Amino acid sequence: MLRTLFKTLSADFQIIFDRDPAARNWLEVLFCYPGLQALMLHRLAHTLYRLKVLFIPRLISHIARFLTGIEIHPGAQIGEGVFIDHGMGVVIGETAIVGNYALIYQGVTLGGTGKESGKRHPTLGENVVVGAGAKVLGNLQIGDNVRIGAGSVVLRDVPSDCTVVGVPGRVVYRSGVRVDPLDHGHLPDSEAQVIRALLDRIESLEEQVQNLQKTTPVAIGVSQQPKEVPVPICHIENKLIEQFLDGAGI
Repeated sequence: MLRTLFKTLSADFQIIFDRDPAARNWLEVLFCYPGLQALMLHRLAHTLYRLKVLFIPRLISHIARFLTGIEIHPGAQIGEGVFIDHGMGVVIGETAIVGNYALIYQGVTLGGTGKESGKRHPTLGENVVVGAGAKVLGNLQIGDNVRIGAGSVVLRDVPSDCTVVGVPGRVVYRSGVRVDPLDHGHLPDSEAQVIRALLDRIESLEEQVQNLQKTTPVAIGVSQQPKEVPVPICHIENKLIEQFLDGAGI
């Protein structure tokens, strides 16, 4: 058990240098990274929890929360090489399971949805990335290599090799594509894609209407005065829409 614990802690320590370019030396990582400190205390608390020691595991968890701002229930199962970056406000429930080499950012909640008993918190696969402020609620199965965008609220199971964005979370499939876990700037925006598709459809319909108006025969003996055609609203607001699609204000 001690050998397994040492191996896990070593993986937790090493993964920080792989995923955080700000990590410069081991002394800084050991004393200044609350995510690592919270995991070290949790692994001690979890070991005592499995041995059915009363009170002390919860006390250790409470102390870790006070020192790091990260609350992990002693019953949560966390794999090796997990990195909690920054970590303030992270909450991981009692029956949550986090796979190996997961990356969790500040403000993440792996929580339940009520007072149900048994398995009531999510299960994360390996190499999962959970963006800042994301909420994964309920007894959900999150597959391997899944990326959950910042601020998303996940309420359904997510298959492997997918990206989830939005409230509630929507799945965008990216199977077979290897993604850098730190590449948060290229998350797909499904809402913008849908709006763009609707705008394209509206413009296409407007062109069809204008073509029909041009080809409509003029009644004999009726003089037609040129009428000022109002500019379609979509063209008037086109600049604002383009700014939205380009992420203005974000």
